[in-house]
Amino acid sequence: MTGVTQTGIVIDRATSASPEAVFAALSEAESFASWFGGTDVEVPADRLEFNAVEGGRWRATMVLPDGNTIDWQGGFVKVQPPMHFDFTLTDVPGEDAPEVLVTVTVVSADGGAALQMTQETPDFPHEQKAATLEGWQVFLDEVLRIAEGETGAQAGEGEQSEQPGGAE
Repeated sequence: MTGVTQTGIVIDRATSASPEAVFAALSEAESFASWFGGTDVEVPADRLEFNAVEGGRWRATMVLPDGNTIDWQGGFVKVQPPMHFDFTLTDVPGEDAPEVLVTVTVVSADGGAALQMTQETPDFPHEQKAATLEGWQVFLDEVLRIAEGETGAQAGEGEQSEQPGGAE
């Protein structure tokens, strides 16, 4: 099931890539910088702190096509290769910033992998939930492109990207 739920969003995807390749695409800093924001957004290496270790923290700055930036932060909740990659995020960094939980489960399926991603959306209006779902669809397109070893041109580079809703 892919869609908006009462408590958040859920996305199911299938790929020919192995669970290990999908997990690596999700959890390695260089790949994260590529998929977080989609193909139109840059996450510069000098503005990324990302070492996916349970209990650790991460920070990233998205540079949007118009030059504006969005600062993000979160924590790594569950990092168990190749099946579980759970983390929190917020686009309102600060010590008291509320962070929402993102869970990703990857399993072997049909010679490749099946992925299920969820994000909590507490107090998000329906429109923000729908935009969050759309943004994650773009992000996961990029995750699977990386896992499958494709180049951006092969995956339809230049598609418009949306950012998933953070805690607002």
